[in-house]
Amino acid sequence: MQSASVWDWFPYVFFPFKILVLGIGMFYAIKWHHDQAKKK
Repeated sequence: MQSASVWDWFPYVFFPFKILVLGIGMFYAIKWHHDQAKKK
């Protein structure tokens, strides 16, 4: 039953981590486009 307890908390760790990574990715994508527009 040990593996079942891992799967119980896995989504609670994985989803915030995924949202954090996507958020950082979007922040840098927007920042990069903003910097490119400023260069022109």
